[in-house]
Amino acid sequence: MVIGVQEVKMKTKLPENYLELIASAKKAMRFSYSPYSKFRVGAAALTEDKKIFTGVNIENASYSLTLCAERSAVACAVNSGQKKFTAVAVASSAKKGCPPCGACLQFISEFGADIDIIYAGKDGIFKVKKLCELLPEVFTLKK
Repeated sequence: MVIGVQEVKMKTKLPENYLELIASAKKAMRFSYSPYSKFRVGAAALTEDKKIFTGVNIENASYSLTLCAERSAVACAVNSGQKKFTAVAVASSAKKGCPPCGACLQFISEFGADIDIIYAGKDGIFKVKKLCELLPEVFTLKK
């Protein structure tokens, strides 16, 4: 398991299933519905049993109703009965990539703070961080 922050060139140092996860997020990005921002995002959630579920950002004319790719992917997995995740990868049209927004991190945290978050840019650099590093003071009702 990857721990902490890493910046790596494509196809080095990442576990093989993470490369597949990133590729799935990039492939999903093609289906992004982003007519307003033109900011395309694809995400892929990896379950403990190695299944991959993808999602895309879906914009709405009422901006607050926009759905982020990360929440879309996790919702797809949960809809299929999955609730245990090891990683979520995010691919975007940004050159250096971007981490999930706070709302997405909070949403994903419902399923664990130890989940790896991988975000990739068009420059071929990937960053890997634990969710708890990106959102250290997560809100929870769990004990």
